[in-house]
Amino acid sequence: MLDIKVIRDNPDAVRRASEVKNIACDVDALLATDDRRRAIQQELDGQRHRQKELGGQIAQFKNPKSKGYQRAVDEGMAPEQIAASCDKMLADSNAVKARIKELEVEDQQVQADFERRMLTMPQPPAPEVPVGRDDTENVELRKVGEPRRFDFEPKDHVALGTALGIIDIEGGVKLAGSRNYLLKGAGAMLHQAVLRLAVQMMVERGFELMSVPVLVRDAMMVGTGYFPGGEEQAYRCERDEMSLVGTAEVPLTAYHGDEILDAGSLPRKYVAMSTCFRREAGAAGKDTHGLYRIHAFDKVEQVVIGPNDESSSIALHEEILRNAEDLMQKLELPYRVVNVCTGDLGQGQVQKFDIETWMPSRGTYGETHSASRFYEFQARRLNMRYRDGDKKTRYCHTLNNTVIASPRALIPILELNQNADGSVTIPAVLRPLMGGRERIEAP
Repeated sequence: MLDIKVIRDNPDAVRRASEVKNIACDVDALLATDDRRRAIQQELDGQRHRQKELGGQIAQFKNPKSKGYQRAVDEGMAPEQIAASCDKMLADSNAVKARIKELEVEDQQVQADFERRMLTMPQPPAPEVPVGRDDTENVELRKVGEPRRFDFEPKDHVALGTALGIIDIEGGVKLAGSRNYLLKGAGAMLHQAVLRLAVQMMVERGFELMSVPVLVRDAMMVGTGYFPGGEEQAYRCERDEMSLVGTAEVPLTAYHGDEILDAGSLPRKYVAMSTCFRREAGAAGKDTHGLYRIHAFDKVEQVVIGPNDESSSIALHEEILRNAEDLMQKLELPYRVVNVCTGDLGQGQVQKFDIETWMPSRGTYGETHSASRFYEFQARRLNMRYRDGDKKTRYCHTLNNTVIASPRALIPILELNQNADGSVTIPAVLRPLMGGRERIEAP
């Protein structure tokens, strides 16, 4: 959520963000609602002050022993005049009470409309974000590693995994419908090894390992910016007002909601491995072959909660991106980093870098990581703050990035390490996590 003061001072920046991010919002309607909200509050304050003032005067005029009553007598008012004046004040007080009730009802309605509109306002992107319509206009920053050239006809991961008995797409569909799967034997072991390697590396780098809920209250989805707008992509438990998360970013980021942290404890760095659930609504026929776009997967996610300082956030953004790149290099996978364009940014993201890994069966790079910074967008929604050195309360900055997601990561691992005989050579860094095994071969 943006600061309403920022929107008031620079509405054109938000209008521009709406345009380049392709996110609909009505800045003028928000500002009009904000004006009415403030006018109501100002009138309410005045009416409540008047009500208190009248109450005091009425109490004075009803008590013949009070100073106010005696003052009225001294000024020459007869008892019946004092009584009439008291009746007039009672009538005025009742009119004020009625007006306060009207304003309170309108205030609730206007405040609800204001909050609803505020949740639609997009974060303006950083100046260095390229303007573009969609992911086809993301800008490549660098490539690392060379895609493998085969001297035989390579198989895709589904054909490889099926022949090796480690991937069962049909079994997954039988159990849970389309875009589901089973990993078996060495396939399940490889999946676990990739995740464990990622967790191990992040813990060694000082990130605190967390085991988090994957079913969270809808308020946490709102707080992290997935609702409103992303309900169709989530598996909902409407009866309980809860949702299955699409990423551990949600519970990790929301963990300190409604808290005031110590500045000295920042940045806080967390990592979690969790199952993630995505409906992929509207993705029928798009990237649905094999393990690329599926309904449930496991992901190691890194989240940083930092101070309200843009230069610090930029440095932390580079750090979490580097963590993911280092893991890709450990796995010896060729990849590229892209600066995501405005049309491919989410509502709250200031800037995002994607890592795309070479996948032979696709003949191109496929997205495997997204590193995002939000500044205070999520923290405002979550009411997550800290006290700085001057004892001033400020909103935190938040960032997140994938460390690894599997089984999508198994696509390049299997395809790039396949052999002419149909076996797969296990990357050296994963062998200790697979009992020293060097190859996956057909049974």
